Amino acid sequence: MISKSALDYQPLPLPDRRIYDDKEMLARAQDFYDDVRTRHTVRHFSDRPVDRSIIEACIRAAGTAPSGANHQPWHFVAISNADLKHKIRLAAEEEERKFYDGGAGDEWIKALEPIGTDADKPHLDIAPWLIVIFAQRWGTFDDGTRYKHYYVPESVGIATGLLITALHHAGLSTLTHTPNPMKFLNGILNRPEAEKPVMILAVGHPAEDATVPAVAKIKKPLEEILSVFEDQA
Repeated sequence: MISKSALDYQPLPLPDRRIYDDKEMLARAQDFYDDVRTRHTVRHFSDRPVDRSIIEACIRAAGTAPSGANHQPWHFVAISNADLKHKIRLAAEEEERKFYDGGAGDEWIKALEPIGTDADKPHLDIAPWLIVIFAQRWGTFDDGTRYKHYYVPESVGIATGLLITALHHAGLSTLTHTPNPMKFLNGILNRPEAEKPVMILAVGHPAEDATVPAVAKIKKPLEEILSVFEDQA
């Protein structure tokens, strides 16, 4: 909670400074790419348990993300309770059936065909953890008054990317799931009006027979995702 009495600027010397030469930086960048390129979205999970401490460590990492005015406008709800996961699955599948029965439109459904998804979401039961990510539209000072959060979608998106990467680094697989609408999650998880659910993240180990869509291995080459403007040597 932010205190109104602690809003002044107080500079600190840069902590945790790291200095590498260009060769080391390139090697570290390549090592990271080699690791993160093995991350795959998985729809088939094992029921092998995952210790809560691992989930907490990854969410702690996500909480280090930069955010608008450092307001950190996110909240993560981690769920391993089987009854609660099943309740979420039933509510999510109800919305998904509407989506696939015409709510999405033909073009969107056609775009999803190579991914192989449908309205059935058994992973919401099977994955040992669900992490529901909420975006906080406003905060509350210590005296109870509201203050506005800034760049909320951008901030939550960065934190979510860090979370997915941290989970992968820990050796876990994930699946991003975004039923629309998701307001049912506020009720099931008892979250306040200020928070908007943006994603359900299924987390666990992949099943022995897990597959991925072939199309998911097709990534745009660097020249399609990068433009560079630099001084001529």
